Amino acid sequence: MKFLMTLLSTVWIAMMGTLAAQAETDKPAVTEMILGDVNAPIEIIEYASMTCPHCANFHSDVYPQLKANYIETGKVKFVFREVYFDKYGMWASMIARCAGPDRFFGVIDQMFEKQKTWSGAGNDLAIVTELSKIGKLAGLGDDQINACLQDADNLRNLVGWYKANMEEHKISGTPSFVIDGEMVSNRSYDELSALLDEKLGS
Repeated sequence: MKFLMTLLSTVWIAMMGTLAAQAETDKPAVTEMILGDVNAPIEIIEYASMTCPHCANFHSDVYPQLKANYIETGKVKFVFREVYFDKYGMWASMIARCAGPDRFFGVIDQMFEKQKTWSGAGNDLAIVTELSKIGKLAGLGDDQINACLQDADNLRNLVGWYKANMEEHKISGTPSFVIDGEMVSNRSYDELSALLDEKLGS
């Protein structure tokens, strides 16, 4: 496990340094994590970091109502895009994606709910151990989790995808939202609901 931590940290530093120094021309192929009707009249893209407290608050206070009233009713196509401000958020993302599209949103719900526990666990090993516990709740085994965390090609694609997304939408903080192509700051449920209802003409 110590070898895995060293590998993860080394690859993370190398990837971030390389991508910061080069211009991306093509966005890497990464599976978009989508919830709701893909043909819904409104598209919301959320940019969030797994280690962002404000993102955790959004997923605790706003997202459940948004999901019940707009996503599950076919009014909103919800796209979740990770932002990698630090290696711990990157590791959380890799484990969540390891669970696959069908279980991804359930895993990130747990990661945001337990964010203080795993992000404050201490050293790298303790944090990965806590993240792995969440992965195991989704049915992942130790071998699967370790394989996902050691997948350098996937890490390269995710970091390149993240960088391209950040440049495309000029994301500087999280959570940030793109609603039908328009940048929208973090809002309360009532404010977000009013905006969506206006777009829906209701």
